[in-house]
Amino acid sequence: MRSRRTFATALAAVLVALLGALGLATPASAAALNEVTSFGTNPSNLRMYLYVPDKLAAKPGLLVAVHYCTGTGPAFFNGSQFDELADRYGYIVIYPSVTRSSACFDVASPQALRRDGGSDPVGIKSMIDYVRARYPVDADKIVATGVSSGAMMTNVLLGDYPDVFSAGSAFAGVPFGCFATTNGSEWNSDCANGLITKTPQQWGDLVRNAYPGYTGRRPRMQTWHGTNDETLKYPNFGEQIKQWTNVHGLSQTPSYTDTPKSGYTRTRYGGTGDQAPVEGISLAGVSHNIPVDAAAAIHFLGLDTTTPATPTPTTPGPTTPTPTPTTPGPTAPAGACRVSYTVNSWSTGLTASVGITNTGTATVDGWTLAFTLPTGQTVTNAWNATISPSSGALSARNVSYNGTLGAGATQTFGFQATHAGSASKPSAFTLNGSACTIA
Repeated sequence: MRSRRTFATALAAVLVALLGALGLATPASAAALNEVTSFGTNPSNLRMYLYVPDKLAAKPGLLVAVHYCTGTGPAFFNGSQFDELADRYGYIVIYPSVTRSSACFDVASPQALRRDGGSDPVGIKSMIDYVRARYPVDADKIVATGVSSGAMMTNVLLGDYPDVFSAGSAFAGVPFGCFATTNGSEWNSDCANGLITKTPQQWGDLVRNAYPGYTGRRPRMQTWHGTNDETLKYPNFGEQIKQWTNVHGLSQTPSYTDTPKSGYTRTRYGGTGDQAPVEGISLAGVSHNIPVDAAAAIHFLGLDTTTPATPTPTTPGPTTPTPTPTTPGPTAPAGACRVSYTVNSWSTGLTASVGITNTGTATVDGWTLAFTLPTGQTVTNAWNATISPSSGALSARNVSYNGTLGAGATQTFGFQATHAGSASKPSAFTLNGSACTIA
């Protein structure tokens, strides 16, 4: 695939030269990996590489794709299919790149294992902020993936910044905090050899202590591991599942088990759907050189649900400003809305993800979604909306950055709630006083 792209790029260059010689207009340049040299606070001197496809989704997702030890951002770009899938689905990809001699990410230092503590996670967060300032990124689709050291960093990023990331997919990694050291070493042999085991509560506490006092949503986690991994031994697979199920308040017993491919065992926790809160895929007989199923990863991460709709600006380079939003129009007519409502529940709690689609032809400028929460359910926190009261008949109102709903557009919000035994869904919704259909 990459060799065909190289040939096509060379051919395009020849055509551009010929068109120029003939005095004809040249086509816009094809999307390419660009390095960004000034992106904000960067305590560990990471390099940032950015891939923006020629066409973006209206609200593109943002994927942080983290390389393995001895790798680089460009090497991960060339060796995986995340950019090719970005061309198809219109999301943006950041490829962080280590400059220290080991070419491994810092997942061991005390600085790396706390929010805004320093080292690599802070630099990666700066990269995300850089992109969000220039493109209309969907805040609910900022996600991470990585292999080996990158998988370990995926765990760290989700632990440090649960308010930023909605999900992660880790290929051959270890739990958050497993590689922790205090002597400056980047390597923890006990963790690598699968000798560090903890209770689910202990693993969960490591994540919670990275951002003390945080009570918001927690990112979904998908983890892949080969049973014959000789570098980061297989017990780390089970320890990751213990950690993230505890973070989500889930049972250790799978809600769903299947075999998606020969030799693959997939387990889901807290839900049976393909975007459950926690998912593990065990690969029988596979070594540390694990195959990276990019399509399966971005499906779990939620990046394959949109298609490119809005061309990126024609000026080359990642620093092109975002086009000015259109002026909001009148409120949509009655009945021109559709609501999707997805629940992931556990013994005493649940999270709900709500999507509001404007099915009319006019823009909605400011929205309030009203619905009645089933008896026994109480909202404890929410994101991308302000919800009041906490139980009974609720109103979910837009926040400052998502009040406009163009024709055909969707806005999403979510909340966490406790329940007294029933995690059932509301039976009706109204948008600005008008009844909506339910997807």
